[in-house]
Amino acid sequence: MLDSKPLLFPTDFPALERRSIQTLQVNLGLKCNQSCIHCHVDAGPKRTEMMSDEVVSDVINYLVNHKPATLDLTGGAPELHPLFRKLVSVATDLDIQVIDRCNLTILSEADQTDLADFLADHKVEVVASLPCYLEENVDGQRGKGVYDKSIAGLKKLNALGYGDEGSGLMLNLVYNPVGAYLPPAQQGLEQDYKKQLAERFGINFNGLFTITNMPIQRFGSYLQSKNEFASYMKLLKGAYQEQNLETVMCRDLVSIDWQGYVYDCDFNQMLDMKIHHDSQRLHISALNEKTMIGASIGIGEHCYGCTAGQGSSCGGALSSNDG
Repeated sequence: MLDSKPLLFPTDFPALERRSIQTLQVNLGLKCNQSCIHCHVDAGPKRTEMMSDEVVSDVINYLVNHKPATLDLTGGAPELHPLFRKLVSVATDLDIQVIDRCNLTILSEADQTDLADFLADHKVEVVASLPCYLEENVDGQRGKGVYDKSIAGLKKLNALGYGDEGSGLMLNLVYNPVGAYLPPAQQGLEQDYKKQLAERFGINFNGLFTITNMPIQRFGSYLQSKNEFASYMKLLKGAYQEQNLETVMCRDLVSIDWQGYVYDCDFNQMLDMKIHHDSQRLHISALNEKTMIGASIGIGEHCYGCTAGQGSSCGGALSSNDG
């Protein structure tokens, strides 16, 4: 795989400082039941990296002692971790909102038949990947048969009340472009998704998050192999919107890798842009929110992906203005 990291530094991206830690985003491991072209963590079925029981205990200690507003669980497929359900249970007992970054097909796995019920019982917010409402686009990006399994997963969640107004069960979908271009306006695309999925399958959901593909890891390698890396970076820089600096996710979020090390965001994690405190690489076991406030955030050319057009974050667009 071609490495895009050397192409991302130095950068002229504006300096950023952290405000707080409202969201603790935890990558439980790189094992996944899918391999997607756009995957910025390079996850897949052959990956074996998984968070140890000791580090999971460190995460739980942080939740107990600091009580962030949100625990955001990701991977790989986070549900494949043996202690996924324990983490969810601990967090919900502490009244911490839990997000599960779900690829939907995991709900069809033989050993996960009760997963949807577990998520509903704990009122976990499901953020589900569905890069298009058309079968050919989904299967082209994520693999043959993924679309049908994704639709089946959405129907299973709907049957439990996910996506229903007033149910308290939030179901949000995620759109990633299938090529080297920016997502369309989130609001308009959300309406298209809702119309198409309702008419075709009777599926409903709460909202759609549009997320810009980052020029790193698997997608960065893809861009280089197609000789599109420079043109994609030009696109991101040309669509830069200064207003998005106020709401980029790294200002109120930290990302924890499967070994327990702390990063400014999920993308910096994949680029191994380490955070240090007192000359030591910062680990979740030593993470203290007070020492993070006002700290400089690691930046690179990839940060233009979060500020282009409507902006991009793990919660979708940052503004209603597409630039």
